Amino acid sequence: MKTKLFSTAFVIFTFFISCNRSENKSATTQDYALSELKSPEPQKTDDKDKQQIPVGKFSPPATDSAGSPVQATTLPNPDWDSKIIKTANLKLEIKDFKKYNDFVHNAVKQYGAYVAQEDQNLTDEKSEATITIKVPLPQFENMMNKLPDDGKVTEKKISSEDVTGEVVDTKSRLEAKKQMRLKYLEFLKQSKNMEEVLQVQNEINSIQEQIESAAGRVAFLTNQSAMSTINLTFYQPLEGYNPSDAAPSFLTRISNAFKTGGSWIAELFVGLVSIWPLLLITFVIYFGWKKLRPAKVIARKY
Repeated sequence: MKTKLFSTAFVIFTFFISCNRSENKSATTQDYALSELKSPEPQKTDDKDKQQIPVGKFSPPATDSAGSPVQATTLPNPDWDSKIIKTANLKLEIKDFKKYNDFVHNAVKQYGAYVAQEDQNLTDEKSEATITIKVPLPQFENMMNKLPDDGKVTEKKISSEDVTGEVVDTKSRLEAKKQMRLKYLEFLKQSKNMEEVLQVQNEINSIQEQIESAAGRVAFLTNQSAMSTINLTFYQPLEGYNPSDAAPSFLTRISNAFKTGGSWIAELFVGLVSIWPLLLITFVIYFGWKKLRPAKVIARKY
């Protein structure tokens, strides 16, 4: 009887233990699954173990003040920048020659220009100066507006010439000539005799001259477009000055007529003096004919 009770108690105890183990195992499995779903925490590393990011490999996109990405702008081709040659002719009538001359030279320094040529003509009728000014293209309009100052504009003309296409075309031909020269240099290395060497060398020399000519043309046009030209003429009329386009008075016309007649007589006298040998021969022939003519008449009578 006791043996049966002990056996029954042992079976019941074993059953409870097995059930408890199965519940613990299921709980452990559930916890492991939940832990797998969670994101792993970042591992802490020392500064020495941090990965170095190479500089210049990656840069974040540029953003404006609102945080929006800004699109990168494409730089323009410098060969296609406008190259315009501007030339201006300006003529002024001023009141004080010396004062305005100093004003012009100060304006030249102010706008970064320079005087390429200057001529002065001082007469009893007027004081006149002609100055050729080279001014940077961005300052052309400003200087043209400043130069009249308080003078009277009697003539003003501005002309422009766009040479952008010529510059681009010349540069293209220049690059083509350089490539051709490289090919001829390769031919020169492959030449087998002196005749071939001389022939290829002549072609290279001809191409080199064309390259230098094209490069010089590009440099000239670039310089001309960078610096505009102002041909400035200013004059101060003095007492007795008569402008060329003014109609002369009656007395002036009479005076000019006397001067013209006197100049004609002087020219005629100079012309006669210049042909004095011919006049002398004419006089000798005439007087000789006069002397010989009466003798012939008397001889016929007898």
